[in-house]
Amino acid sequence: MNAHARWIGPLVAAAFAAAAPLAQAQSAARAAPVAKATFAGGCFWCVEADFDRIEGVLLTTSGYIGGRVADPTYEQVSAGGTGHAEAVEVVFDPRKVSYAQLVDYFWRTVDPTVKDRQFCDVGSQYRTGIFVHDEAQRRVAEASKSALERTKPFKAPIVTEIAPATTFYPAEEYHQDYYRKNPIRYKFYRANCGRDARLKQLWGEQAGKPG
Repeated sequence: MNAHARWIGPLVAAAFAAAAPLAQAQSAARAAPVAKATFAGGCFWCVEADFDRIEGVLLTTSGYIGGRVADPTYEQVSAGGTGHAEAVEVVFDPRKVSYAQLVDYFWRTVDPTVKDRQFCDVGSQYRTGIFVHDEAQRRVAEASKSALERTKPFKAPIVTEIAPATTFYPAEEYHQDYYRKNPIRYKFYRANCGRDARLKQLWGEQAGKPG
């Protein structure tokens, strides 16, 4: 069992604790002119928490993408073999934050140098990826990756995939806004997984910071 999965057992009872903030975000997303981006960066609890910090992000949803099984469950994906990656769908207001800015921010929230793992979680379901929704997004993502290869502050190559966005399946309700519903457990998991420590090694003072 991976480190991420070990935290699930006692948590289902807290699934609806943050329903009001989520409903407010959904309402805001419907009211504004919006665009969509999808990123995989290991544990979707952490990716969701990271992108919720960005002004112009209206809604984040944890889920699964890039696999071969329809309507997968967390148990199926975390066991491996479905082909899905844990991912986060980001709904944003392009008047306030551009897709290019979100992509640039994404790099500094992940370790793009490892394949089929992120930090303490191992398996293809924890791979990093940018799942593009159209040709314009693909061009932005590819250009950002090329620029990063020239300027990155580390020697290892970047192995993050850029792939077309396929069907995105929202994860179970108890995963949504996990960091808000279970802040102590979330902080303990994130610290023990070594996420922020590794990001600091890779990116220095730019780790986890918007561009």
